[in-house]
Amino acid sequence: MDRRKFITASATLGAGALAAPAVARAQSSFNWKMTNAYGPGSPFYVEGPGSPIDFCKKVEAMSDGRITIQHFAAGELIPALEGFDAVRSGAVEMNAANAYFWAGKIPAAQYFTTVPFGMNFQGMNAWLYHGGGMALWDELYEPLGLKALPMGNTGVQMTGWFRDPIESVADFQNLKMRIPGLAGKVYAALGVDVKLLPGGEIFPALERGVIDAAEFVGPYQDRRLGLQNAAKYYYTTGWHEPSNVTELLMNAEAWASLPADLQEIVKTAAMACNLESHTWCEANNAEALRDLVDNYGVQAQVLPDAVVSELKAATDTVLAEFAAQDEQVKKVHDAFMAFKAEHQAWAGVSEKPLYGLPG
Repeated sequence: MDRRKFITASATLGAGALAAPAVARAQSSFNWKMTNAYGPGSPFYVEGPGSPIDFCKKVEAMSDGRITIQHFAAGELIPALEGFDAVRSGAVEMNAANAYFWAGKIPAAQYFTTVPFGMNFQGMNAWLYHGGGMALWDELYEPLGLKALPMGNTGVQMTGWFRDPIESVADFQNLKMRIPGLAGKVYAALGVDVKLLPGGEIFPALERGVIDAAEFVGPYQDRRLGLQNAAKYYYTTGWHEPSNVTELLMNAEAWASLPADLQEIVKTAAMACNLESHTWCEANNAEALRDLVDNYGVQAQVLPDAVVSELKAATDTVLAEFAAQDEQVKKVHDAFMAFKAEHQAWAGVSEKPLYGLPG
């Protein structure tokens, strides 16, 4: 073989060797299904910037179509709160919801949505991404064949809607209230009859008097449900949900089947939605709250200090008892609280002084 032919042949072989893995990657395609705990059209929870549908679009675009995800809102494929079992069984590959919906299956999962008097958006994400939170989440879910990632955050939520004013903790006695998660345990300790209802069932229950109070998200989301037409007392402190994480739940076997680059795309898209969904909430809640007060006669108020103090005392007791009953809960609880103490010390120096500055 002369020198010219040798160089040409070598170049051809080299190009083929480099192209082969690229071709193999291009031929690996995945068509997945994602179910959702929230109903069709729900902003943030289903559609809009940073939503699960937006996540699906991001993944498809970033992967150049190598992974496509068909999204089903609550009721379109399965009922609202059956996503955990659907993903675990492999019936679908993904589900969007909040981990505290699985309290009856994995009590410790609640810490990966929110904790009463816990951490805000910055603190929660710092714990999850850099403080060991994700490792604990993996440890909790791996034996069940599941993998989870944070995919959204509402930021601080409103205490909720009440048909009658709250002036003392005595007003909680026998109150029927829709409230999920650990906050429900705290309210129950103070005499509240706690109800767990999907978002779409809150308004009719509140309007008909089946419940006396309800917590959902914040001004924009609550206005969309029409809760201002069923109750007029709208309280805040955010004690029960200083932030609220949307969980991307995946079947672990399906997750493991993805090549490393597609796994990174899914992680990156989920992180992008986590940030984008929160900033969307921050951008829209101010106008919605003003509209509720100015045009619907809503009385937006801060809970009395004495009520908040008693809620904090009840929270400390409930969480301590909860952690003592379950080894998994205790491990997650202790880790969460240790990180919270560190973050709170920093936030007290860095963030808190800002709130006292002139506007």
